Amino acid sequence: MHPDGYPTIEGVKYMGRLIEERTGGRIRIQMFHSRQLGDEKDSLEQTRFGVIDITRVNTAPLNNLVPETLVAGLPFLFRDTAHMQKVMDGPIGEDIGKATLPHGLVTLCYYDAGARSFYTRGKPARTPDDLKGMKIRVQQSDMWVAMMRAFGANATPLPYGEVYSALQTGVVDGAENNFPSFLTARHFEVAKHYAQTEHSLTPEIVAMSKRSFDRIAKPDQEIIRQAAKESVPTCAASGSRWRRMRAARSRPAAR
Repeated sequence: MHPDGYPTIEGVKYMGRLIEERTGGRIRIQMFHSRQLGDEKDSLEQTRFGVIDITRVNTAPLNNLVPETLVAGLPFLFRDTAHMQKVMDGPIGEDIGKATLPHGLVTLCYYDAGARSFYTRGKPARTPDDLKGMKIRVQQSDMWVAMMRAFGANATPLPYGEVYSALQTGVVDGAENNFPSFLTARHFEVAKHYAQTEHSLTPEIVAMSKRSFDRIAKPDQEIIRQAAKESVPTCAASGSRWRRMRAARSRPAAR
């Protein structure tokens, strides 16, 4: 989905390097970024059927398929990023991961997807009342639609790749996403107001096609699982750099 250099991309690249090193080059990851293989929903379906071996998606596209993934996206659930990662790396994350197996996916790890906030093209969204009547783009999930209704907004589910044009043409009045997406997708060009609500810390799942996973020898399966877990801090470190950038942009100019 995202461009090269994005935090989750850096995590996947590191995972690939570890796998290649530990298998002596027998297994390599060929990565396609920037929506080369379609939007998240498309790549998720292709992974379930073994067309793509590994995918990295937000939990939202899985919500209607795997109800257990709804939990991690609930608003104001986690105190901070460290709290989210601790929960997802523990027994709760394991239970959610097991729930993806019947749907052809082997959950390898969870990545920090950043804190999601609102950004709008017309008036700023400083309070919940400001959202009333606004058309806000959300991920394609019934839970996210319900969340926007609870905030008072009119939810408009759209694929990520359509958000820029929807904001530009007024199909939607705003969207909600993390700061790296706001910048790298250049949404700031068509939505000038960014409200740091950080209403959701929903993580991203790195999952492998069960069909692909089952074809691999047990020792190599363990290498892949371990490399995925060890790549989580790389994604987190890249995300921290983006958070520092956001904080610097939010700081009042010196006088």
